[in-house]
Amino acid sequence: MTDPDNAMRFDNINFSADGVHIIKNITGSIPERNITTLVGPSGAGKTTLFKLCNGLYSPDSGDLFIKGKPIERYEPVELRRNVGIALQKATMISGTVQKNLELPLKLQGKELEEDRARDLLKMVSLSDISLHKKTKDLSGGQRQKLSIARTLVNQPNILLLDEITSSLDSISRQDIEELIAKMNNQYGTTILWITHNLQQALSIGHYTWIMMDGELVETGESSFLRNPQNERVKQFVRGEIE
Repeated sequence: MTDPDNAMRFDNINFSADGVHIIKNITGSIPERNITTLVGPSGAGKTTLFKLCNGLYSPDSGDLFIKGKPIERYEPVELRRNVGIALQKATMISGTVQKNLELPLKLQGKELEEDRARDLLKMVSLSDISLHKKTKDLSGGQRQKLSIARTLVNQPNILLLDEITSSLDSISRQDIEELIAKMNNQYGTTILWITHNLQQALSIGHYTWIMMDGELVETGESSFLRNPQNERVKQFVRGEIE
């Protein structure tokens, strides 16, 4: 049985690619309506875990539950509606803000009404941006906000964020952090956020997972980062492992 208060549950998840064991016996739960940050050295398997969460990869063994339902029982469109993802590089198709916003519905043969598009821009603090503006003319922070707005078109219950502020300046990074906190507070969106910024994990995350070498080595309320128990995590927090 899965806990109904968990947005996601991993039970002994394993995944390999090209003969390399990338995800090793991951077991744990992501609580609903909270922000959980996922940190760890490069190559720890964090992004691979995300791709398992939204169905891009399938585990070799173990069980993954989304909202208490086995992930393999979701149709792809239903899964995308429940689990959205925004990546470090806010990839845009050429054209306007509106063309990018409506892409998720276009892929389903549906239309995005203009009022709904404007509401999405307002939600991510882009209400002053014209729907007809070319995306190539947006700043990095504006493109990242648009990427998040596009992810929200399907109104996902769970949002996966993969290093979305790592290439932004400090002002844009703060804007995105405030936006994500607002989404969590106002709309109850469950957030799972990969970040390399430990201060960000402390200030934004309610809970934190530490991954190393494909394993989940320590979890808890984010405050544990100030005094981790695992020796490898201590080294990572001190900056001795990258």
